[in-house]
Parts: sequence; C-alpha cells; structure tokens
Amino acid sequence: MGFCSRTVVSMVFVVVLAFFLCQPVVAQTQSEPAAGDTPQGIQEPVDERDLKPEIGKIDQAGNKVGEKIEEFGAKASDRLGGWIDSKVYADISWLILLFCLLLVFVVVTVERVVHVLIQRKIETIPSVDGQISWVRLILKAVMRPLSLFVWVYGIYGALSPLYSHFQGTDGSNLVHLVFQKTATVGGILAFFWFVYQFVHVMDARLSQWADSTESTIDDILVPLFGKTLRIFIVILAVIIVIQNLTGLEIGPLLASLGIGGLAVALAAKDSIANFFGTLTILFDKPFQVGERIVIDNYDGVVEDVGFRSTRIRLLTGHLVTIPNEKVVNSGLENIGKRPNIRWLTNIGITYDTPPDKIEKAVAILREIIADHEGMHPDFPPRVYFNGFNDWSLNIMVLIWYHPPDYWNFQEWVQRTCLEITRRFSTEGIDFAFPTRTLHLANDAKRQLKVELLEREDTTS
Repeated sequence: MGFCSRTVVSMVFVVVLAFFLCQPVVAQTQSEPAAGDTPQGIQEPVDERDLKPEIGKIDQAGNKVGEKIEEFGAKASDRLGGWIDSKVYADISWLILLFCLLLVFVVVTVERVVHVLIQRKIETIPSVDGQISWVRLILKAVMRPLSLFVWVYGIYGALSPLYSHFQGTDGSNLVHLVFQKTATVGGILAFFWFVYQFVHVMDARLSQWADSTESTIDDILVPLFGKTLRIFIVILAVIIVIQNLTGLEIGPLLASLGIGGLAVALAAKDSIANFFGTLTILFDKPFQVGERIVIDNYDGVVEDVGFRSTRIRLLTGHLVTIPNEKVVNSGLENIGKRPNIRWLTNIGITYDTPPDKIEKAVAILREIIADHEGMHPDFPPRVYFNGFNDWSLNIMVLIWYHPPDYWNFQEWVQRTCLEITRRFSTEGIDFAFPTRTLHLANDAKRQLKVELLEREDTTS
C-alpha cells in the first residue's frame, strides 16, 4: 500500500470510527425525555463520572483551535454565504472537519518522513563483521515505537477540536474518553515496545562480553537474562495498561494475592527449587557446556543448561536430563577441568625372573617413558618394583599426561605398550599371567612315599 493510499485509509477509518462512537451520545442529546417522564427500555444508568475525560493541554489547545475556527466560519459565512459554516454531523461544521482531516494528513506525513529518515540512516551505517554498530541497534529499537507514538498522539491531537461537540449536558463525553484512553494505551505500548526492543541492545553488549570470557555458561546466562527481562517488561506493560483502562489499583490486588501466591509456591516448590538451582549453576559455574562430568553415576558431556534441568549426553550416546536442584545437591566430578590424565598401570613378570632381569625390566620402562611427549616438568614419570603378587612380581608405572587430550593420550599409550612388549621380548623377560604351580615334596625333610599294592592271582 502506497503513501497516499495509507493516508486516505487512515482518514476514512478515523471518520467512520468517530461516527459510530458518537451515535449513542447524539441520540441521547437529541431525544432527552422531559422532566418527570419515565423512559422505557432503559437499563440502570452508567456512573457519569466514569464518562468524563480528563482535560489536558492537548484538549485545551484543541478547544481553542475549534473556537477560533468557528469564529472564522461565522465571519466568513456573513461575507461568503451560510454554506461555509454548514453543519455536517453533531453540530460539526465542514470547516472544522476539513481542518482536522488536514491535521491527520500532516501527522501521517510526519510519521512517514521520520520513518524513512531513520530507515535511510540505518542503511547508510556500514556493517563490519565482528563489530556491533550501537547506533544501528538503537535506531532499530526506536523506529517502530516512535511511529506508533506519533500515530496515536498525533491523531488524538489532530481530532481534538471535534471532542467538545460530543459532550453531554452533564459533562460526559464518551467519544473523547474513548480516544483519550486509546491514545494513553498507545503511548504506554509505544514506550514499553521501545524498552522491549532496547533489550536487544543489551543482549548485543552482554553477548560481546560473554564472547570475551572463556566460560560457556556465560553464553547461556545472556539469553536467559534477556528472556527474563522481556517477560518482566511484558507483565509490567500489561499491568499498567489494565490500570489505565479500568482505574483499578493494582497494588492492593497484588497484596491480596499473597495467600494464593503462597499456595502456588508450595505446590510448585520443585519448580522453584530447580529455578534457584539454575541460578546457582549459572553464578557458581561448577562446569561449562561441552565439559565431561560425572554426577549421580552418569558420565557424559554437558549439552545444555535450562531453567529447569541440565542435559547430559552420556558416553553411550543416550541423553539424560537431570533437574538442576539435584545437580547442585549432588556430588559432581568435573573431568573436563582436569589438568592432566593420570596413567597408573602394574606390569607383572614371572616369579622365575632373576634379580638382574628385574632391574633390567625397571631400567627399560624408565628409558621408554623418560621425557615422553606428554610430560610436565613438575610431574615426572615414576617406575618402581614394589610388590609380590600371587602369581607375579609387580612393577608399578605412574605417568601424568599433559594436556588432557584423551585420544592423543590413547595413541601414546598404544605406542608405549608396543615398545615395552618388544623390549621385554628381546631381553627374554616374560609377562606373568594367573597361574598355579603344584610342587610334590621330595626333599630330605619331606620324603615322598609311594605304596605299591600287590595284585592278587585270580587264576589259581
């Protein structure tokens, strides 16, 4: 729809709306019952105080403009004829109506011009990858709410010379009241719409801050903060709109809901506990998204932290959802924050290995793992012959691998184990495995006695 078409439609809408709204008032003023008569078919009267609008500066200016136009019309009708001051509807002259429509046209023109200027300013701002244009974000936030504000208050002011023509003898004015409430609600919505849009500017700034930190929890905290703030803005806007439309005092109403709120809190205590568990996770940061943790016998990688629960992808591929209240109240092992991977293994060699070969085995192991690729100067590897097992002589090997890259660590372990196997095989050192050897005593102290039984001759 073009600019002219939109303007014409706006004018027609205003005129038609005013016509239908003024119908009950005009009917009442033209057919008021005589004193003492009892009207039939009329229900209980509405409180007249509720139909009296508040007269503001815009209304006062509109009344003065209307009076000036009427004076001008009266003078012009004396010179040019009565047609110029002829009435159209509800004692409204053609001159005042045309003047108001002209003001509506000016309001629409101003709104369009301002909108186009802001849009062109936004388009002229260059966009650079990785950089945020605060001017662009602020202009986008203010563009549409400003248009709504100009529309509602501009049209309300443009039609202000007409409102006095719909006023009843008791001071009530339904048409004026409807337009006044509409302008007030429109202004409130325009303001909160701007605040709602301005949250995007805050989101961009907080996202920039979150990207500068190493914590992935900050990347979750920023959207949650934005959503919470938007919900609060919407609720506050609804409360203020209701208060302006109905005149109800919201404070006493909210206070009266205290008992009901307590009942709801008791019924939703698990949800509230999960919510505060979420806050604890976000601010305490016991883990980050993408880290591997072990909690309540679940071993996996954290995928998401929500308002109610935390999602963990297990090593088996299954997705587990754990309530946040349980997460903060359970013991948690953060494998993703380990500084290294510790490798503790015990190598068993056979009991018939002579002492010199045991020493050789320890030397071989120390030679293989000395200055390995994952060694940190503060954590040198350790190798010791430290015990006698049931079926083997035990050599302990203890290594700390840096950095804690699991798959690189596994590649290194494989190469190390193959090298140990080759070197032991070359030196004739045998690995022990679970065996049991039975020795029959036949020494000087424990002679082996064997009895031979004679076989009876059955042929005799």
